[in-house]
Amino acid sequence: MMRASSSSSAAAAPCRFLPPLTAIASRALLSFPTPLTRRRLLLSTTAAAMAAASQSDGSASSACKVVDSHLHVWASPQQAKEGYPYFPGQEATLRGDADFLLECMDEAGVDGALIVQPINHMFDHSLVTSVLKKYPSKFIGCCLANPADDGSGIKQLEHLIVQEKYRAVRFNPNLWPSGQKMTNEVGRSLFSKAGELGAPVGIMAMKGIGLYIQEIEELCRDYPETTVILDHMAFCKPPTNDEEEKALSSFLNLSRFPQVYVKYSALFRISREAYPYEDTAQLLSCVISKYGANRIMWGSDFPFVVPECGYKGAKEAVSHVAGKISLSPSDLKWILGKTVSQLFQGAWVAP
Repeated sequence: MMRASSSSSAAAAPCRFLPPLTAIASRALLSFPTPLTRRRLLLSTTAAAMAAASQSDGSASSACKVVDSHLHVWASPQQAKEGYPYFPGQEATLRGDADFLLECMDEAGVDGALIVQPINHMFDHSLVTSVLKKYPSKFIGCCLANPADDGSGIKQLEHLIVQEKYRAVRFNPNLWPSGQKMTNEVGRSLFSKAGELGAPVGIMAMKGIGLYIQEIEELCRDYPETTVILDHMAFCKPPTNDEEEKALSSFLNLSRFPQVYVKYSALFRISREAYPYEDTAQLLSCVISKYGANRIMWGSDFPFVVPECGYKGAKEAVSHVAGKISLSPSDLKWILGKTVSQLFQGAWVAP
């Protein structure tokens, strides 16, 4: 699997988070004007998009696709009754069917997406698989690793990637048996197998990167051929205290491993502000300065984002935040689709 070059397409502003940060100092550092309304934001981002398009690297025919690197689909209530049941206790409370997703993507001008297997169906991938087969030029899949003690998840992983054509795998450390780490025997086997099959491993550090940093570093050191993607900026919010500053530093230091990529995704989860999540601008600047825009990819976290700011709003927020740090049109292209398209080569191409 070919990776993007290690250099960013444009120089990024240096990271200016200064430890230790007090809550007051952090707020001052990250302060911006009153958030825009959706209408005003649409007008400003439309103008910005037109300007960026005029500076494109090539002709309109070579324009990069906009690709969502992180979203979910699950069964409608009717589909759940007809053969795609929810995992007990994980019944869906939001609409997340593929038809609704396609409507949202069409409205927002998003060309393709990486579907991450949702917890609502746990290790039963049949619903997502059906969507991938129905729309092969629109979606690729990220399966969910099963870290069961008996090792059965390793064979399932191989089947999903080789037979069902999933292109990535998600590690959710909360699913490991109690007291076990992602670096246990099964975790190592899953991680190694993913690398052997060319499937990046997405890691969901929902409880904070600090709890898992040693495991992630160990896996990256021991299996350098396995690509890693950190979901949702490793759940790092703009820091307000020493502990959060340390977590952010740990996240940024993972950039020393060339196989590590970052999802600038689910902005509503990593922002301390309302839409359009302007306080994530400084976070994005720091990440670009460390990783380069060609190792960063946007993701919406559909359908969870819909009640937050709407799917279209999630895409618009990226261009708005990019404007706060004077991100070049070239770097914005990487983040909105070029990075993920190069990482998963051959995807989102019409048959």
